[in-house]
Amino acid sequence: MTRQNKGRTADAVQILYRRYYAGKPKRVQGLTEARANDSVARKLIDLRLRAGMTQRQLANLVGTTASAICRLENADYEGHSLAMLNRIATALDQRVEVRFVPIPQAKRLKTA
Repeated sequence: MTRQNKGRTADAVQILYRRYYAGKPKRVQGLTEARANDSVARKLIDLRLRAGMTQRQLANLVGTTASAICRLENADYEGHSLAMLNRIATALDQRVEVRFVPIPQAKRLKTA
């Protein structure tokens, strides 16, 4: 007789998600925001490195400080402004695109 593993997994990410996030909308929202901040930080680092620049060089080009660039490249930073992202994009011959993507019904957070 075979045993069925209903809902069981060996995937560590799924296990952690179920343990710490499933059924906890505020935590899921925080995770979503953290992922967005991390994505922006990683993209900024990638653009700067592909341009072969240091944080100080980019800061001089943008008209800000190296510490400001450092903060923007930190995944924990939550103060990204569209104006600053546009300044950086322009300095690196890029443009910023903003997309709004629908959240699947099952993943929508219920507001209380």
